[in-house]
Amino acid sequence: MTGGQAQDGRMIGVIGAGAWGTALAQAMASDGSKALIWAREPELVAEINGARTNGLYLPGARLAETIRATGDLAELAGLPVLLVVTPAQFLASVLADLPAGPRDLVLCAKGIEAGSGRLMADVARDAAPGANLAVLSGPTFAHEVAAGLPTAVTLACAGGESQWARLAPAISRPMLRPYYSDDVTGAEIGGAVKNVLAIACGVVDGLKLGQNARAALIARGYAEMLRFGVARGAKAETLAGLCGLGDLVLTCSSTSSRNFSLGKALGEGLSAAEALAGKASVAEGAHTAPVLAELASREGIAMPIVTAVNRLLRGEASAGAVVAELLARPLRAEQGGGA
Repeated sequence: MTGGQAQDGRMIGVIGAGAWGTALAQAMASDGSKALIWAREPELVAEINGARTNGLYLPGARLAETIRATGDLAELAGLPVLLVVTPAQFLASVLADLPAGPRDLVLCAKGIEAGSGRLMADVARDAAPGANLAVLSGPTFAHEVAAGLPTAVTLACAGGESQWARLAPAISRPMLRPYYSDDVTGAEIGGAVKNVLAIACGVVDGLKLGQNARAALIARGYAEMLRFGVARGAKAETLAGLCGLGDLVLTCSSTSSRNFSLGKALGEGLSAAEALAGKASVAEGAHTAPVLAELASREGIAMPIVTAVNRLLRGEASAGAVVAELLARPLRAEQGGGA
């Protein structure tokens, strides 16, 4: 399926010029369509428009000539489809600055808002009440998407199949294939929880505990994701798909994942502050872990891996100590409500 944009000449807007936002703009432009990307930094706007690069967030990528950058959100206000790729903790403030109007907002950031515990769709409903919301999530390394390598994602549409019929042709590209879901909650929870679990897998790598330990952690982490998601109204089959298990496997297996890299640094003995210092890109799991651990505790959902990552990030225990605590948990059956 090719993009409908190329056929009707419409432009897609991308809010956020980090690695993922820039990669999505590049994907949208891959068939000759136009993409307008908003960046907060004036120097980044100038670099994208002048040099056709984004050296800070996506080094090495040569951006398509049909991508244009702007520092003025109002320029995107008239576009019918906006991909919103700002970090989760800044979503509310950015959408508050976006002029109101009827449009499809496709939320592409993965996380939970600190303080409120809200998922991104809940944040967007309050900040942009007139918008039609969808969530794009799945196993996606930005540099691979920007390079045009094959990628499949979940496109969860709050507006159901009628919204999907609008959005799928606009977003689909030969190397970017969306799959339909109506489970916005499941898509969001999969994307948020996997970031925290990727930190845990990075810790295992940093401690040199081996592939067996990482595989076990992915499986037990998926059980935590499933428990939390189902308790929050997500569908189990959604979490077994691209935006849950698929994304979990990818981000728990490579230093291309910012969250995995953070965990690896923690496993090698750095503190969270040391590991995060000087990073241009956000390891969203570091923000998600405390709020996710608090929500799980408050709602009585067993998430020992998430709790362990939170303790490690807060400096309450060493990497070796939290792993030892997980291994010392009571023996029990693999299936069931516990962990």
